[in-house]
Amino acid sequence: MEERLIWVECPRDAMQGYPQPFATDAKVEYLRHVLEVGYDVIDIGSFVSPKAIPQMADTEAVLEALAPQKGRNRFLVIAANHHGVRAAAANPHVDVVGYPFSASDTFQQRNTRRSQAQAMEELVEHAALLRDSGKSLVVYISMAFGNPYGEPYHVEAVADWVHQVHKAVSPEAISLSDTVAMATPVHITSLVEACRSKCPDAQLGLHLHVPSGYSLRSGLVQAGWASGVRRFDSALLGFGGCPMAQDEMCGNLPSESLLTFALSWRISTGVNPLALEAAHNAARRLFL
Repeated sequence: MEERLIWVECPRDAMQGYPQPFATDAKVEYLRHVLEVGYDVIDIGSFVSPKAIPQMADTEAVLEALAPQKGRNRFLVIAANHHGVRAAAANPHVDVVGYPFSASDTFQQRNTRRSQAQAMEELVEHAALLRDSGKSLVVYISMAFGNPYGEPYHVEAVADWVHQVHKAVSPEAISLSDTVAMATPVHITSLVEACRSKCPDAQLGLHLHVPSGYSLRSGLVQAGWASGVRRFDSALLGFGGCPMAQDEMCGNLPSESLLTFALSWRISTGVNPLALEAAHNAARRLFL
């Protein structure tokens, strides 16, 4: 049976770190092109404080505007607290909720004002609410490959968190997030192997942030695929990053590079390359 890449496109991640918010109409026009590509999941917005991430203040309006063209697309939104999760659970256009849990306690505090222990307790509550609402859950393990705060880092410690998350809530996927672009191919291989040894049934994903000038020759995607990861996040043009992580953001894995990888390795994706090219051109009009 042919193995298939599960593709999560992340316009939310691309937009959230932009210096000024985009007009809602401009977002919707761009996202209509994204809907035509055939991604498995579109990370489309977040239910977080508009004071923290003003670029996502219009997420509900964007979801409503895109509803007529949604088709078979699955919409994911990020929610990090009770208020956000309740809003996501009640929204009829949301299919998947992404919950950020950090392998760094410092970043957990910066991102959600919670300790890791508090975040884990709340995750269990959120999972029950989302299950009752018919929503899927994806947990993002941020700082999975290291942190910029000088905190000790150990692969086995991250794998332990992955195991705890999987055991507690059995999410649709657990995405290993390289929040500040510290991963190497060897690092990816070792972390995936450690996670597999502790929870072989978990669907692992990779959410890679990369420095400017990123090239497939770095081997990051190849290492993930060779280690058994089949779920990858990306963003057109490679824009984005987490504004809560550090002063200088890293970009996302470019969708264009992920397509090149899939074509060169003859991996099925389900995306329409011509539609992706049209979305690429729409991204250039919006971001550049």
